[in-house]
Amino acid sequence: MEKIFNTLSLSIQKGDRAQVTSTIQEGLAAGISAQALISNGLIDGMNITGERWSKGEFFIPQVLIAARAMNVGLALLEPLLTDEEISAAGTVVIGTVEGDLHDIGKNLVCMMLKGKGFKVIDLKTDVNAGKFIEAIMIHQPQVVAMSALLSTTMLNMKKIVSAIESAGLRKQVLIACGGAPVTELFCKEIGANIYDSDAVSFANRLINML
Repeated sequence: MEKIFNTLSLSIQKGDRAQVTSTIQEGLAAGISAQALISNGLIDGMNITGERWSKGEFFIPQVLIAARAMNVGLALLEPLLTDEEISAAGTVVIGTVEGDLHDIGKNLVCMMLKGKGFKVIDLKTDVNAGKFIEAIMIHQPQVVAMSALLSTTMLNMKKIVSAIESAGLRKQVLIACGGAPVTELFCKEIGANIYDSDAVSFANRLINML
């Protein structure tokens, strides 16, 4: 069992999607649960990838390759999870704000959160305040996460926070902001709870807070 976990973790770090698939199939045939394969294989591999990125041993392209390999594994294993397992860690609504079509960082955060067992409601890109509010009302998330890559569009984060407050929903969610132009000071000024400038650290910060 440990050998399968180690192989799966290493496959994630290498971004070897074929090996991820075959190792998962081997693990399931051996009677290992989907949740154990996610926790001890996929997540472990992604955690190590994140650590190596923090140390400067990996760069964003390698992190993305690892995340895509993890996504392949999740696609195989998620249908085997129970509703309780999927929602155990919590629910996050996430999207790139109105006027911004960049999604690489957002997609990486989504992959990492899913790998940690979060239910992720991905609103995609160019998301206005109304769509965020609708998603909060429908999905009842613990966190609303917003991303922006342009200094012009990050100003829409303030509009979204204000709209959530006006809708009477502010107290029930934590608000997280991230993206290259976003600063911690800006997040404090608009009333956000969570900030980080890069996708890997952003995802880890969310995970550690919930």
